[in-house]
Amino acid sequence: MRAWVVETPGPVESGPLRSVELPVPEPGPGEVRVRVLACGVCRTDLHLAEGDLLPRRPRTVPGHEVVGLVEARGAGADRFAVGERIGIAWLRGTCGRCRWCRTGRENLCLAARFTGWDADGGYAEHAVVPEAFAYRLPAALGDAQAAPLLCAGIVGYRALRRAELPPGGRLGIYGFGASAHVVAQVAIAQGATVHVLTRSAQARELAIELGAASAGPAEAEPPEALDSAVLFAPAGDLVPVAMRALDQGGTLAVAGIHLTDVPRMVYADELFREKQLRSVTANTRADGEEFLRLAATLRVRPAVTPHPLAEADRVLADLAADRVTGAAVLVP
Repeated sequence: MRAWVVETPGPVESGPLRSVELPVPEPGPGEVRVRVLACGVCRTDLHLAEGDLLPRRPRTVPGHEVVGLVEARGAGADRFAVGERIGIAWLRGTCGRCRWCRTGRENLCLAARFTGWDADGGYAEHAVVPEAFAYRLPAALGDAQAAPLLCAGIVGYRALRRAELPPGGRLGIYGFGASAHVVAQVAIAQGATVHVLTRSAQARELAIELGAASAGPAEAEPPEALDSAVLFAPAGDLVPVAMRALDQGGTLAVAGIHLTDVPRMVYADELFREKQLRSVTANTRADGEEFLRLAATLRVRPAVTPHPLAEADRVLADLAADRVTGAAVLVP
């Protein structure tokens, strides 16, 4: 099968992705193999390719927003029928025994495994997944539209929950890529006032089209104090900026798996008055199931641009250069 692997992590300009031919994988016990119909391009893929995330195995196939049709089942796998459309996401496995797993916080399992990092992902024509960690997908969404929901959507939704946005509250979104533009749709549909702050002029235009109350530069002050904020941009220098924009009692959730260093903060200006700063670590399967149901109910529709699988290296370079508006999706 055709696939892309991370050959030598480094700056995207150095060509860390390599196009290769690999054997079609065989599903093991409890696993299914899918024929890939679409795979979203996530900033985490970029972090892996550039070495911000240290590789856990050589020549890994990236991609963890995978939509595919089940074409083979391993021993004991009976959750999905052959021919059924399913989704493969970032969280791929947990121990199921530790205190985090036993208390509904499997995203914090220290033995967790991740698609496109610990095992091959969806920048390929076929992929394998443990059936217990796959998702049924809303029928109303096409393959390319469903793909970004599987990480950008799910993890973004967890970040929104971590930000503790009150009903009808004022939400600030810093950075406006694949995840942020999905979260904005959810928040607006639920009655929130959304202010977007991002350096991309095209992204600001998309934010207004989706119903944001305002859209300005990343370091600008929003037009009103915020009850909650989510930082999607991997820029630590925006943490104090967002904290200053919060009203008293407000919460900032940092959504990225990678963040540049956070500069010194002034307690009186940026933390006092019971402001909260929280991080987000992956998601639980319950988050995924809840979000996918909600996305279908609220008619969330990611803005996607499909690209041929053969152009994965160029699309990743476009993502690094902020030339992607909404979500980029690879299709065979």
